[in-house]
Amino acid sequence: MLNPAIFREYDIRGIADEDLRDPDVEALGSGLGTYLIRHSGATICLGRDCRLSGERLHRALRSGLVSAGAHVIDIGIVPTPVLYYATVHFKANGGVMITGSHNPPEYNGFKTVCGAGTIHGAEIQNVRKLIASGDFEAGEGSMKELDAVTPYVNEVASQFHFDRRVKVALDAGNGTAGPVMHRILEKLNVEAVELFFEMDGSFPNHHPDPTLPVNLKPLQDAVGKEGAELGLAFDGDADRLGVVDERGSIVWGDMLVLIFGREILSRKPGSTFIGEVKCSQVMYDKLKELGGRPIMYKTGHSLIKAKMRQENAELAGEMSGHMFFYDRYYGYDDALYAACRLIEIVARSGQPLSHQLDGIPKLVSTPELRIDCPDELKFKVVEKVADIVRKHRAIVDIDGVRVPFEHGWGLVRASNTQPVLVMRFEAESEDWLKKYQQELEDAVKHAKQQLSS
Repeated sequence: MLNPAIFREYDIRGIADEDLRDPDVEALGSGLGTYLIRHSGATICLGRDCRLSGERLHRALRSGLVSAGAHVIDIGIVPTPVLYYATVHFKANGGVMITGSHNPPEYNGFKTVCGAGTIHGAEIQNVRKLIASGDFEAGEGSMKELDAVTPYVNEVASQFHFDRRVKVALDAGNGTAGPVMHRILEKLNVEAVELFFEMDGSFPNHHPDPTLPVNLKPLQDAVGKEGAELGLAFDGDADRLGVVDERGSIVWGDMLVLIFGREILSRKPGSTFIGEVKCSQVMYDKLKELGGRPIMYKTGHSLIKAKMRQENAELAGEMSGHMFFYDRYYGYDDALYAACRLIEIVARSGQPLSHQLDGIPKLVSTPELRIDCPDELKFKVVEKVADIVRKHRAIVDIDGVRVPFEHGWGLVRASNTQPVLVMRFEAESEDWLKKYQQELEDAVKHAKQQLSS
């Protein structure tokens, strides 16, 4: 039986050699195939990232999909955005991407497209129940291999024409972004400094998670050494974008939303934007000041995409670097496309990237702080933190506990992808930041003590 803990809020993910054994993955394929056939249709795109467990999981999952009667379009090793693109381009009813995303090498998992959206929340639990019941469809499935990368590269590259040549450093982290991004860049007016573009599922140079500053160090060094106007980094499956400016300073996801949002508002006044609970208050305030309609919402790619459709938003973004464009695009998170949009803004401005944040208030903030906490305990800890803090402060409980302080804010929430609590803080000074961080860290400590007593 599949470990119930791998069925998470917006994907299915676990340790490949422990949680994802071949017979279980074949059953998962039958379950996902059955679910998709019943909810959207039988034509299903299938892709995988370059993790070492990927070939095995791909083989087992494909067998299960076909046994359920699915007509599988196998697009091979691709970035996750190419899987999303393929479901549109080939007019498929759904898709499954085998990927461990930004997680450590021993992990792998599955993201599932159903119709125009990705399944999440209760629907992922319904897949788990379907598998447990064995209520599978059975039919004459089929499999064919098609190239999705070439039409994807041609369509993305056709959107962009840079009047001046921009020098860009890019770090693919030995994930799936490298070969595809190389083909896009060949068609654009870009001088590219390419780092770790060769796919290698052992990730020999650094782990492909651009939310961790240590993983951006090679990119920062390359930007400085080569005199690039910006640096771009991708996670393992290329749906997250990391960015540094020409000085090597990290530009986090919320400031990217502000940069992209300002450009969109210049063409589409009054546009709606979706951010998540980890995003800076400066982002929300500035977009509103510029005439936009910013909305704070939950973290998670499936949840964000659903909210975008509900609110008819032009753009959404997360601190983690997921960027979702409906403006000029399809509405899914695509770091390769987002990278081109950022290069376009820099090219048109005639200035390096740091110029885009001139005049934005410079508050003090932390990156995402991750505290180890077992999956079975993390949500209970956050609930208890809410009880503790609510006694003396107002909270925003859209997703976890966000506390608006007088001179800043703080957040603690349970990660939906890892056994950790995620915290983030922003304030007008280092002293206020330390004060707010200490207050919430004490609340987490007390919450854990209460739960263990």
